[in-house]
Order: sequence, then C-alpha cells, then structure tokens
Amino acid sequence: MNNLLTILYVADQQLSTQFYEAVLQIKPTLNVPGMTEFTLFENCKLGLMPEDGIAKIISPPTPHPKTGSQIPRCEIYLRVINPQLYVDRALDNGAKNISPIQPRDWGETVGYVVDLDGHVLAFAAINNQ
Repeated sequence: MNNLLTILYVADQQLSTQFYEAVLQIKPTLNVPGMTEFTLFENCKLGLMPEDGIAKIISPPTPHPKTGSQIPRCEIYLRVINPQLYVDRALDNGAKNISPIQPRDWGETVGYVVDLDGHVLAFAAINNQ
C-alpha cells in the first residue's frame, strides 16, 4: 500500500466541504458533485461523499448511511502543531465539543469534537506540544 483515502459519508457535501476547508485551512484538491477530497499530506486524503450517493452503491444489502447519522463509529485522529487552533475553528464552524484538550493515558495531549454529521475528530499535539 502507498495511498490512503478515508471517506466520510455526509448529509450535505457543500456544507461539509466548507466545514473541513475552514477547520483544516486547506482547499479541496477535488470538489465535484458526489466527492470532495482534501490532501492531508502526501498519499493521504480525506474524502467527503454524500450519503445518498454511497447508498446507491452499498444499499441494500447494508442500511442507508443516514439511518446511522450522528452515531460515532470511528474517528479521524490528526496530529497537529497547535490542536487548540483546530478545535476552535471546528467549534466556530458548527462542531460540538466532546472532550477538551488534555493529557491522555497513552501519552498524548488531545481534544475531541464532533463534526456536522457526527464524525469524531481528534486533534493531538505533535510531540506533546
């Protein structure tokens, strides 16, 4: 493997694109109807796909993604230089605070928020900064 694309299913692609653009402070590298991609670093992208679009592919046999809306199933864990800036931008753009930035048992300092669709975002300090 040499490439990672993690895709979040979202209710409103445009609104989620605006959210992630504001929080990450980067422009999408792809933004077309049905898919938005942000290049986080070389060979690693975060994608946003409308729930109704992916449902055409996976439903049935799996439930429509909107039936699981706001139920956390995974998290996007980002190590950043200043996690407070990311948490603040997320909150300013509609995220909800889950757990403040604080030292964690595994030796990192991390804060947690939930995005517009209920996806958990963790912002961890690089090198415990």
